[in-house]
Amino acid sequence: MTTIDRITHPRDTALVRTARDVVLLVARIGLGVIMLAHAKLEYDFGGSLPGVGRMFAESGVPLGTIAGPANVLFEVVGGLAVILGAAVRLVGVLMALNMVGAWIFVHTSGLFAMDHNGPELVIALGLLSLVLAVTGSGRLGLDHLIARRRAATTPQ
Repeated sequence: MTTIDRITHPRDTALVRTARDVVLLVARIGLGVIMLAHAKLEYDFGGSLPGVGRMFAESGVPLGTIAGPANVLFEVVGGLAVILGAAVRLVGVLMALNMVGAWIFVHTSGLFAMDHNGPELVIALGLLSLVLAVTGSGRLGLDHLIARRRAATTPQ
């Protein structure tokens, strides 16, 4: 029995299942809000989507003029999707990969560096994204509602 099986095992009490769903909801909202705020911060610094592209290019990000605007758009769409609990497994993997890129190209200082450019935040966000990719949205997300609706309409 894997850890995930134990988390969702049928013998779990209703309280355990509810607590799990609430924790996943809070984690999703937290991650989504951070991603939305980060997208706004990048947009504000760049002044526009092309400006964010120039900023990424000047920072040495490969294909920065494309990667910058794509990153802002992904953080907005992905942040909203995670908050709503839609496509959480896919978005979680993509966010984790985004955070790896942020670590490699932007947050290059050592851990806990005093220059405020260390990778601690992107590592934590990447790990949370992976946790959500593995667990999914929980029962309080759109993914669960869609799966329930499909199961109800699929002939047996």
